[in-house]
Amino acid sequence: MTPRTFESERRVRFGHCDPAGIVFFPQYLVMLNELVEDWFDQGLGIPYAAFIGERRLGLPTVRLECDFTAVSRLGDLLTQRLSVQRAGRSSLALSIEVLGAGELRLRAAQVLVCTSLQTHRSQPLPEDVRAALVPYVAQS
Repeated sequence: MTPRTFESERRVRFGHCDPAGIVFFPQYLVMLNELVEDWFDQGLGIPYAAFIGERRLGLPTVRLECDFTAVSRLGDLLTQRLSVQRAGRSSLALSIEVLGAGELRLRAAQVLVCTSLQTHRSQPLPEDVRAALVPYVAQS
């Protein structure tokens, strides 16, 4: 079975750009975090705001590798694709691509770790999250 990929689109806005009119690279990192939030809400069916606020759990990035392969400009429509490379006891290894007009603009490998917002220590992924991840994880 082929693992599912979560996909969303976003328009490059003025606030994403530097004076040259292209996406300022730290704004891509904000977009990556928003993509994870959208994936939880829309792909996994688990409200991210409740995950953080009510459940007091976090998903900080502990590893991030990015390749910026082409510029994105104000007004471009970007397609973001997220897939899960590995789901561990408390961590998720994600693969993310951002494309504009079919051209790869960014490729990222990101590792998130589930943490308690009380202790700031890692903890196992909750069972509902683990169950919702199943269609997105590549089977070995």
